[in-house]
Amino acid sequence: MSTSPQPSAGRELSGLARLTEIERLLHVLEVDLKEKNLLPPLRNAILERLKPYTRSTEDSDPLFTEQGVNILCRHSFDGNSLITSRAALKCLANVMLLNAQTRQMFVDSGYAPKAAERLKNDNREDEFLASRLLFLSTYDTAIDFNYLFDDHQLGEGINTNLTRHAKRFAKNNPKNSAPEIDVMALSETLKLFFNLSQFYPDQVTVFTKSLLPILKILANVRLPSPPLQSPVTYLINSLLNLDLEDAQARHFIQNPIFPKFDAKCNVNRLIAILDGAVRHYTEEQLEQLANPLISLLRKIHDFAPLNIKSYMCALLLPSNDERTQPLGRSDSLSAYLLRLSTSAGAPNLRETISNMLFELSNRDATNFVRNVGYGFASGFLMTHDLPVPENALEAWSTDSEEREKTIEDPGEKVTNIDGFEINPITGQRKDMEPEIELEEMTDEEKEREAEKLFVLFERLKATGVVNVENPVIKAIQEGRLEELD
Repeated sequence: MSTSPQPSAGRELSGLARLTEIERLLHVLEVDLKEKNLLPPLRNAILERLKPYTRSTEDSDPLFTEQGVNILCRHSFDGNSLITSRAALKCLANVMLLNAQTRQMFVDSGYAPKAAERLKNDNREDEFLASRLLFLSTYDTAIDFNYLFDDHQLGEGINTNLTRHAKRFAKNNPKNSAPEIDVMALSETLKLFFNLSQFYPDQVTVFTKSLLPILKILANVRLPSPPLQSPVTYLINSLLNLDLEDAQARHFIQNPIFPKFDAKCNVNRLIAILDGAVRHYTEEQLEQLANPLISLLRKIHDFAPLNIKSYMCALLLPSNDERTQPLGRSDSLSAYLLRLSTSAGAPNLRETISNMLFELSNRDATNFVRNVGYGFASGFLMTHDLPVPENALEAWSTDSEEREKTIEDPGEKVTNIDGFEINPITGQRKDMEPEIELEEMTDEEKEREAEKLFVLFERLKATGVVNVENPVIKAIQEGRLEELD
């Protein structure tokens, strides 16, 4: 094997030639660690020559050994040149991304603290690379990040970087002016932020001060189309595990989620993202992408001031103007949500949306049916063992004289909204329902239908699944049905 320090020029090799070249380059780099025999430009050129081989596992075995990882770690953190360090870090990050076993090798090498220290550099490339190494180390390793929090100020380093990003995304800066490396660094930091808040809940209070910069970035970043892409998804995820109420750290005098200058601005932004998402993604895509956003809205609604709760209800629940047709038929955000709440292809999304609509209804079954109609509410109520509002459906089926006699009828909350009689099943105003003309049935036809109905209810009752009173028997007892001669 040639030990020439000169990097080989030309195209990327394959097979045995590739394997031999990787071994040669690693050997040159290893000798340099001992003898310091390479000038910086040549050392950097060798690392650049090695980098393409770190993008694939094919015929690259020497890279995924303890020796290979150690060589890259030492060139990443032990030298004096940041240019050399960043070139080595790119190789190391690629290796750790492709091979999970190398992540524990990195941890065992003892360089994780140096990666945490590198986060303190005010440099976006350093931020991106160090965050990537630490993020990958949250998977498939035995590392304990607590000592990085306690001894190397990992939380403070991340908070400082997010504050720097927030300044760059301030309103007085063009929203499209951020270099690509800035967006990449932000995304990588947010991914690390989320994993640490998920896996180390005792350290979450350290991140509370990042609530404000994250909200600032979310408010000012240009939304992609469709919206649930990087960095928006990472910004949303980063908020999920935080103490949004600031109940523990008491870091803020005024909760930044509801700022004095516009208490609705963050809610508006999140709901605008949701509105764009439901209009652009398929149900299957939303199943994968939208749950964190809806979960975040639920968390915010849970502790929001009453005026914000009412505002969220107005934006997310059907309006009375939509009741000119069955609910869920319009092009509004609430209609999209109602349709998704019964989606067979998105079970997790269906559950999350139904929970949100139920919570927007003050967790009250009667209000829930009133707001979305029994057709959309029934499945959620049954699967969560919640009773159907008493008399709600009877109120729909009884005549107006009987309802006028009722002193307290919970069904009235469902069947009368703003003075209009409502179909509690569909949520539509009854005066807007199309008239259905049916041919008059003969007495014989009525009798045959009554017999069919009688048999059906007797069979249902015999199953023992539900105890129902046969309406035909009840009608006969009440004198509303007579046998024909």
